[in-house]
Amino acid sequence: MNKYINLVVMLLVSTLAGCASQSALDNVRSDIDSIKTRLYSIDRDFNSIREESKVTVGAIEKGFKSDVASVRKMSADIQATIDSTKNDMRALNGKLDDTIIAVKKPAEDLARYSEDADKRILALEQHILKQQVLLDSLMVQMAAKAKAEKDETSANPDSLYLKGLDLLKAGDLVSAREHFTKFLDLNPTHDLVANAHYWIGETYYSEKNYEAAILSYQEVIKNYPGKEKVAAAMLKQAMSFEAIKDAKSAKFILKKLVEGFPKSEEARKAKVLLKGIK
Repeated sequence: MNKYINLVVMLLVSTLAGCASQSALDNVRSDIDSIKTRLYSIDRDFNSIREESKVTVGAIEKGFKSDVASVRKMSADIQATIDSTKNDMRALNGKLDDTIIAVKKPAEDLARYSEDADKRILALEQHILKQQVLLDSLMVQMAAKAKAEKDETSANPDSLYLKGLDLLKAGDLVSAREHFTKFLDLNPTHDLVANAHYWIGETYYSEKNYEAAILSYQEVIKNYPGKEKVAAAMLKQAMSFEAIKDAKSAKFILKKLVEGFPKSEEARKAKVLLKGIK
């Protein structure tokens, strides 16, 4: 570029040297210098632009390569995510199949269990029905037996009395008292009436209903003085008074027992009780 400029300048100088004046030559030289200056400026700007272009192109190329690398990395990441998602989907499908099988099996087991349960319930219902029939039959037999016993005891006073004794020995105090009371109602002049009153007193005494026992024993003492149960009634009456903390009445009855039946077993017991009562 510089060589080209110098050549142009020399040609212009040679051409103008023969026909131009010194002033014109100076003007030409000035113009040439100006042109040279401008050419140098243009050359400098061109070099600057070329360097900047190189830098810019390099930066662009570098950025493009970086973007391409980023895009490739992003593409690889997306592909990896897609592959991972596919694997997860396959795993989920496998778990879903297992779940369906697991849910289906209990349902089948439940159906079998329900069928077995129905069979067992049916068998149990049939068994209960048989037991109910047997129970009903037994109830009818018991009712017939009770009626027969009732009829028998009603017709036979001794049977009614003995039934009361059996119930008393078995500890069924209420039923025993009912039988003795019925015996008294049906047989007011029977030889065992005093005994029945005594045993009624015994049912009350066993229940610790001492006031009612005292009254029952008094029936024997007052209304049947010649009967064998009088001494026993007096002893138990005194014991009933002692139980309710009436020591004065207890002592009085015991002393009368000793005086009235001195040789009886009840009198011997009365003496022992007297020593213990203060």
